[in-house]
Amino acid sequence: MPQVIMRKSQDLYDAISESMTQLANGETFECVCCDSADELPMPSSDRLKDIVRLCREISFPGFFADKPVHQSSLSYYQGVCIEEMAHKMRREVYAGLCLKNQREKEFSTEAAKNQADAITASFVRWLPTLRRLLVGDVNAIFSGDPAAHDREEVILAYPAVRAISGYRIAHKLYTLGVPFIPRVITEIAHGETGIDINPQAEIGERFAIDHGTGIVIGATCIIGNDVKIYQGVTLGAVSHLDADKDAVRNEPRHPIIGNNVLIYSQATLLGRIHIGDNAVIDGNVWLTTDVPSGVHVTQQSTQKAPAQAG
Repeated sequence: MPQVIMRKSQDLYDAISESMTQLANGETFECVCCDSADELPMPSSDRLKDIVRLCREISFPGFFADKPVHQSSLSYYQGVCIEEMAHKMRREVYAGLCLKNQREKEFSTEAAKNQADAITASFVRWLPTLRRLLVGDVNAIFSGDPAAHDREEVILAYPAVRAISGYRIAHKLYTLGVPFIPRVITEIAHGETGIDINPQAEIGERFAIDHGTGIVIGATCIIGNDVKIYQGVTLGAVSHLDADKDAVRNEPRHPIIGNNVLIYSQATLLGRIHIGDNAVIDGNVWLTTDVPSGVHVTQQSTQKAPAQAG
């Protein structure tokens, strides 16, 4: 069949020219255009996805890569994965540091590279701890879910493992002072699972998520050990605005959850409230007040009027 050539009308040419001129106007950029005149790298979402996959594979060999794994060659296999992950990690950390600091007067690419080296080395040394934490999470999920046939199913199929592993990787990078990258990693896990955990949140050991879709855990949330939460739970903040109606920043604004707490589906906990050890929060409960240790909160027992979510 002959190729059909669509000719642009003069009006379409004019529209393209007008938009091109307006969109290239530097005054309209603000923060939406990253100037790469110095050829500094930008963080890559695709490379960060590879880093997360490699960290999962290092923790659970054979589960997150399409490669056979044998006990006799496990050390070699792990070495290859760690080296590949470290190479990509160093590049992404360096890119994040450049994006954050390139406009500073004292910014030095050499110093940023050295900092990226040190951060990556610290992260690599932490990998055995990552595995220990994730094994504890898997055991907690398996022990609390009668629908799970075995731990292998939990590792391979459960979205909780992907969400929690993404969070733990991102949180470590956050504590190491890496900008941008931690949030990108947790948003990758958010996109995979529908579970939204801010990398700044502090979560203890043996953390169990059941189902998980719709869970939100805010930036300043603190969660103890042996906590289990179900789908749709929000650990959020009450909206605080300043005189200019901008969000008040840099203040603790999310719940503190004690040890061995159980929070059922669709519960909403807002503000800097304290939930004591061994408490149980029923589904669909809305809470903006503290809960003492050992208390079972039901819909009937909550009297506080809802606050504005933020």
